[in-house]
Amino acid sequence: MEDILQNTEELKDGDKAELKMEDLMNKLRKLQKGKTALEEELKEGESLKKTLKEELDALHTERSQLEKAYREKEDACKTLQYQCELKEDTNRGHQLNSEHEQLLEEYTFKIQEAKLKHRKQRMKFENQLQQLLEDHKNMYSIYSPERLPVEIENAENANAQLLKAEQIKLLQLKILEEEITRARGLTEKTSENKEN
Repeated sequence: MEDILQNTEELKDGDKAELKMEDLMNKLRKLQKGKTALEEELKEGESLKKTLKEELDALHTERSQLEKAYREKEDACKTLQYQCELKEDTNRGHQLNSEHEQLLEEYTFKIQEAKLKHRKQRMKFENQLQQLLEDHKNMYSIYSPERLPVEIENAENANAQLLKAEQIKLLQLKILEEEITRARGLTEKTSENKEN
């Protein structure tokens, strides 16, 4: 294009007489080919732009679908995590319940054992109390105020009998001592007689 303008300026100036028509035609053809090539490149560019825009739209659509799928998967993951936590809490609760039941059984057993021990102690105490009451009744029947004069009389009689028995025993002892003394005296006399 610049060559054409330059040639036309040269014609205007009048410096050169004639331009060759062929040169101008060649240049014009070159320009038209260039224009055609540029138009084709422009069409290719437009086509490429359209293709790229379609690809971009497809990528945007795919991106939104992927984001939607991601959100759904994330929600599903959160739901699964929540369910896992619930299950862990439930398992922990079952374990705690099991431990509590075991402790309850142990405490129940200890309580029953303590009750049985207390019952045995109570029965032993009741037996001792019953025996003490019976002993007290017996003592009361023996040492009641109504029987006291009779018991005193019996005790005095027993005491008198014991004194008599003691006097008899003392008398018997005295007799035995005298017999022993006599027997010794006889033994000494016999031994003196033998010596003589």
